[in-house]
Amino acid sequence: MIAKLKGLLDSTGLDWAIIDVGGVGYLVSASSRTLRRLGGAGEAVSVLTEMWVSEDKMQLFAFADVAERDWFRLLTTVQGVGARVALAVLSVLSPEQIAQALMAQDKTALTQADGVGPKLATRMISELKDKVPSLALAPTLAGTPAGKTDAAAAPAANGAVADAVSALVNLGYKRLEAFAAVTTCAARLGPEAGVSELIRAGLKELSA
Repeated sequence: MIAKLKGLLDSTGLDWAIIDVGGVGYLVSASSRTLRRLGGAGEAVSVLTEMWVSEDKMQLFAFADVAERDWFRLLTTVQGVGARVALAVLSVLSPEQIAQALMAQDKTALTQADGVGPKLATRMISELKDKVPSLALAPTLAGTPAGKTDAAAAPAANGAVADAVSALVNLGYKRLEAFAAVTTCAARLGPEAGVSELIRAGLKELSA
């Protein structure tokens, strides 16, 4: 199993790169996000990899960081989401944005990726929203330093939060931005915040 490659970037294409490791060129498939971070030909690169082996071929997928690799693994557990679709999702959404989209049940965000239609987006949300680690959202939405936890810094999508998000969506806000605003406010106000308080704070957050 090849878990990591470290060498020189030989060349790149739309969804692939060749990495020269000691004179051996490894062809890897990657998201556009990872490809952008590799730099130019001849530069030293280090990527994490995932190897898939089937009866007729062997494929290597490269990732710029652990978060992207882990999301690739999780996304491909959903029926209908193969490697190509998972990389397409990772090309248009960062790991943090995927987590937000799933928790906010935002199908529109997920359907930005090639190969993801409304039905598949619904299935992804249904199967993955409960698997999103709470810490994946805390640093992004609450401003909590990475590696630190706080009971108020990672509020779950509980009843009050969900109701406040629905109210803001009914007022015309996009579900993802409403979820981000309400979750940020819930982290600041604490777990005792009620629906009305979250709605008012969310509106202020969105208009700031």
